[in-house]
Amino acid sequence: MLLDTLQRLLIFFLLVLVQGLVLNRIQLFHCATPLLYVYFIIIFPLNYPKWAMLVWGFLLGLCIDMFSNTPGLAAASTTFIAALQPYLLQLFIPRDADEHVRSSAATLGFGKFATLATILVILFCLVFFALEAFSFYDWQQWLLCVGGSALLTLILIFALESLRK
Repeated sequence: MLLDTLQRLLIFFLLVLVQGLVLNRIQLFHCATPLLYVYFIIIFPLNYPKWAMLVWGFLLGLCIDMFSNTPGLAAASTTFIAALQPYLLQLFIPRDADEHVRSSAATLGFGKFATLATILVILFCLVFFALEAFSFYDWQQWLLCVGGSALLTLILIFALESLRK
């Protein structure tokens, strides 16, 4: 249990640092920014306590908000997908699977993992950019931000997942 928590803390800090120091500076066509920290929420195992996932999601979003100067946007968005992740993960695993199933391409298969990651990333981007814009006046720009950021994020997640055991 302690080893799992230390590993999770290491991933947490690495993703926050990479996002805050590198990825926040990337903005393609003034609308697409990779939001790799979502990967932290996607890889939670099935049996992880839901309250702990909400706390991790909120703390992750809070740290990202501090780095990005986006008060509450990332915290609200990561908490939202942390609440949804266990229920969506249950849709993609077999009923007779071990309760310690980790969300990864190796355990779920690449197709199921890609579908799960895509759903969570798109939902995250929808909430994040809807809260950021706080209106749908320029809905084409909003859709460009959601689509571009989701695509860049998914490319980075699949690259990380191919490196992961």
